[in-house]
Amino acid sequence: MVQDCLYIVIPAYNEQDNIQAVAKEWHEIVQQVGATSRLVIINDGSRDQTLAKLQALAQQLPQLLVLDKPNGGHGDTVLFGYHYAVAHHADYIFQTDSDGQTLPSEFMPFWQQRRQFDAQFGFRKVRQDGLARWIVTKVLRLVVLAQFHVWVVDANTPYRLMSASSLAPLLAKIPDKYNLPNVLLSVMYVKKQLKYRFTRVTFRPRQGGVNSINLKSIIKIGEHAVHDFSGFQHTLLK
Repeated sequence: MVQDCLYIVIPAYNEQDNIQAVAKEWHEIVQQVGATSRLVIINDGSRDQTLAKLQALAQQLPQLLVLDKPNGGHGDTVLFGYHYAVAHHADYIFQTDSDGQTLPSEFMPFWQQRRQFDAQFGFRKVRQDGLARWIVTKVLRLVVLAQFHVWVVDANTPYRLMSASSLAPLLAKIPDKYNLPNVLLSVMYVKKQLKYRFTRVTFRPRQGGVNSINLKSIIKIGEHAVHDFSGFQHTLLK
C-alpha cells in the first residue's frame, strides 16, 4: 500500500529559544509517518538566530525542509506553507506553531482518523498561556459568529490536520498575504458542511521567548478581524 504523505507546516519568527526542540519533536512525527513526509519550517524574516539554527538542524534532520521568506506575518507565512505543501503533492497538511505550546504526542490519534475527516481541529478548551490569549480566542469566536453566523469553537487553533484534496479549493478563495487564513478555513469547513471534527488538545505555556499579546493588541486583533472578514460572508460559500 502506498503511504500517505504528510507535510507539517510550521511558521517561525524570532523563535531561537524554541525552534530546535520544536523541530526535533515534530521531525520524529514525520519519520514515524513515512519517508516521503516532510517537516516544513518557514522562517518569516526572523531578526534573531532562528534561521541559522534551522539551517544547522537541516544537516541533522533528513526530513526537515527549511524555507526562508521576507517577514509577512503569521497568516502570510501559514498560507505560504499551505501552498507549498499542496504544490509538492502532500496528501495531508498539518499546521502548528513554533512556540512549543502544542504536543507532538497528541498527533497520532489525528493521523489515525485522517481518512474519516476532511479536517480535524484541536480545541484548546484550557489555555495555559495567560488570560490575554484566552480573551483573544473568545473575541475571535464572537467576531466569527457576528460576521459569518456560525459558531466555531476554536477558529484559529494552531493544531489542524487537513486533507490536501479539501484544502486546495478553499485556499483558492483566500487572498495572498491574508492576515487570518486559519480562521477563514475553519469557517469554510463548517459552513460548507465538510467532514470535520474538533477534539480537545493540550495547550501549554509558551516554552521560551516573549508573549507579545496585551490589552492593546487584543483590541487591534478584534478590529482587524472585523475589517478582514467584511465582504467574505458570501464569497466563502461560492
